[in-house]
Amino acid sequence: MKFEVYCDESSPEVLWDRNANKYLVLGSIWIPSDFREELKNAIKQIKSNHNYRNEIKWNKVSPSSFEFYKSLVHYFFNTNCIRFRGIVVEADKVDMVKFHNDDSELSFYKFYYQLLHHWILDFNEYYIFIDHKVNKDLNRIHNLKDVLNNANLFSSIENVQALPSHELLGIQLADFLMGALNGKINGNITSVAKSEIIKEIEKLLRHEIMPTPKAEEKFNVFKINLQGGW
Repeated sequence: MKFEVYCDESSPEVLWDRNANKYLVLGSIWIPSDFREELKNAIKQIKSNHNYRNEIKWNKVSPSSFEFYKSLVHYFFNTNCIRFRGIVVEADKVDMVKFHNDDSELSFYKFYYQLLHHWILDFNEYYIFIDHKVNKDLNRIHNLKDVLNNANLFSSIENVQALPSHELLGIQLADFLMGALNGKINGNITSVAKSEIIKEIEKLLRHEIMPTPKAEEKFNVFKINLQGGW
């Protein structure tokens, strides 16, 4: 079966500026490839219903756009073909020198690997889209694809591509849900509208936004343990 994965990140600067935030957060939307057009059409219809013309982004949540984003939350939870996976990394526990060659960009893509690898299943094909960012090493995306393929010998990572978020509604949806996770986990929400969106997500989850069991498939959150142990 073919799947598409849309990814975004929040607070990557914590890997080189530990005062920026406590946690790095990465998020991803996973859909069957043959569901893509249905997803696009449904989101476009929700935008039309609410006369919402902007790019979908967590930072765009406001009192005037609240009903649109609330409808988007309900669409996500009512649609079986869409899944979200996020990972949370406690920045001050990252040993940049020992494990990442003192290279914050390298560590960033290693955490992207953790976001993706554990949801790649045997005998499937994956097409992965990441929000475009400027890298010092121009081979980062190619290397990520190679490492994922080498680690998943019975599946195929057909494509890993960096594209601007405004071109892909999947990345925009990832940004929105990941923003809610980031706001909750970093505790930096000052907007009433954003707080209400988080409450709406938690109402539909039937629990707070927090790390989940590995088996959680709808809204999966993995907090990486960087201290070892069992």
